[in-house]
Amino acid sequence: MCGIVAYIGPKEAYPILVKGLKRLEYRGYDSAGIALLNGDLSILKKEGKVSILEQFAADKDKHGTIGIGHTRWATHGVPCDRNAHPHLSNSGNLAIIHNGIIENYGALKTELEGRGYTFTSDTDTEVLLNLIEDIQKAENTSIEEAVRIALNEVVGAYAIVVIDKREPNKLVAARKGSPLVIGVGKDEFYVASDASPIIEYTKHVVYLNDEEFAVLNRNGVLDIKTLGNIQKSPYIQKLEMDLEKIEKGGYEHFMLKEIYEQPQVVLDCMRGRMNAEQGWIKLGGVSEFAGRINNAKRIIITACGTSWHSGLIAEYLIEELARIPVEVEYASEFRYRNPIVNEKDVLLAISQSGETADTLSAIQIAKDRQALIYGICNVIGSSIARASHAGSYTHAGPEIGVASTKAFTAQVTILTLMALQLAQSQGTISQSRLRQVLYEMETIPDKIRGALKTNDVIKEIAAKYKDAKNFLYLGRGLNFPIALEGALKLKEISYIHAEGYPAAEMKHGPIALIDENMPVVFIATNMSAHEKIVSNIQEVKARKGKIIAIVNEGDTIIKALADEVIEIPETDELLSPLVSIVPLQLLSYHIALMRGCNVDQPRNLAKSVTVE
Repeated sequence: MCGIVAYIGPKEAYPILVKGLKRLEYRGYDSAGIALLNGDLSILKKEGKVSILEQFAADKDKHGTIGIGHTRWATHGVPCDRNAHPHLSNSGNLAIIHNGIIENYGALKTELEGRGYTFTSDTDTEVLLNLIEDIQKAENTSIEEAVRIALNEVVGAYAIVVIDKREPNKLVAARKGSPLVIGVGKDEFYVASDASPIIEYTKHVVYLNDEEFAVLNRNGVLDIKTLGNIQKSPYIQKLEMDLEKIEKGGYEHFMLKEIYEQPQVVLDCMRGRMNAEQGWIKLGGVSEFAGRINNAKRIIITACGTSWHSGLIAEYLIEELARIPVEVEYASEFRYRNPIVNEKDVLLAISQSGETADTLSAIQIAKDRQALIYGICNVIGSSIARASHAGSYTHAGPEIGVASTKAFTAQVTILTLMALQLAQSQGTISQSRLRQVLYEMETIPDKIRGALKTNDVIKEIAAKYKDAKNFLYLGRGLNFPIALEGALKLKEISYIHAEGYPAAEMKHGPIALIDENMPVVFIATNMSAHEKIVSNIQEVKARKGKIIAIVNEGDTIIKALADEVIEIPETDELLSPLVSIVPLQLLSYHIALMRGCNVDQPRNLAKSVTVE
């Protein structure tokens, strides 16, 4: 949510900021703006895309070697020019960009209005900025000290960057609950919400921790302190991200590129972590805490959105293979009840970005109650990675499309390996069965390639059903979470209402929706429930529903019943989600494209949900 980019150094800031904002477009936003300091603060901001901001700024003075930029995802106040960031303080001396929510902004605003401050926007951000200015005046202090004092008075989450035109050789940045990374160059610094705007200029970065603030000086000095005024030594890390990984690479959209990257992503997830010939799996975090995980009373999986769906698959796999009880919780609900968690539990937190606010809060609750925290995320150095006792990176590479595709298959791959390793250590799987599954896992990248070959067939199906108002997705066992994920993908990028259900539950309500206008997508690759799925298909067919079936190659029974059939390579049922999800991703993509939707940046959505 929201994107932050800032620069201080010898170069012209505007080109760096605009390019950075474009790199951050994938996060989701509704307005964009830039502040440049060149004697005075020049503010350029517009509702809409970065391209609209560029057009607006075309004939404006854009000189300056220090500046801040922002893409806003509306929380307080509708999307419009005046609510766009950056914001100016009442005096015009300070400018700020902010990601997050200041929860006590209402009380602070009333207090500031009583002292004569006026506000031109509806945002909580402008309140924070004028609080900083008020403290600066009252205490007659530096901008960094005013920021530190102000942040001790606010309640909520934030990542901020502040400029003071009277101190033109420094930027002040701070974070709590929202990510912020500092790129370190030669006598220059970059600040961003994530590494994508930075990688072009430097691979050396510092990740700010919660309740830390940094002063970036033009002379190349980086000063970091806690809000308690304790000095911290900057820990500089080297980025592993490559620039080409955040480019489209010849594909029309990032989402399509990322769908087609999945064979390589699954291979990268498995590399060095398993050996079918020798019959072993080794996830470092699982091995390190093997005793505690093996003796766990239960595993609680917490996640949001697509990651929650991967958690449901993990529940099936871990309980089936390792015989450890598993509960899957929405992180957003977990944090607002009084869950029973103790030192005998393992909390498995799953997040693509590693910054999901609800999941981070769930981690803190479980940590406070002495549970072991195991994190699975894609972003090295992210907040969830740092908050976990142990974990596994998915190594999916940057995912720019807002609707998650390759991050999902990477999560499922890691979770499958985890279930198998736990089963091996628990003695609940024979060595012959383990090797059989591992050998089959080695074939998954090729089987995903086989599923991708259905693209042309799927495009034809998409053309027939692109104008449907509703879709129903049905699956049994491991394919139930795939039904949920398929429905979510369609909702996210095409704006068609869709629901995922266990196929057997159809008769308990959803069957009332079925008529000749209702496309019903059956994920029917699990042979253990084949006869039951056939019965469900016949029930839909009897009510004139349009049947789109995902089946194993050579399935003649369902092919004879369905209106549309997508055949994919057959695999071990335990691994089938890794293959059966692919045609559903492609179906959503093509339907959205044919409806004229923005596939990579669907409306109202943000890639990384860092606020409630």
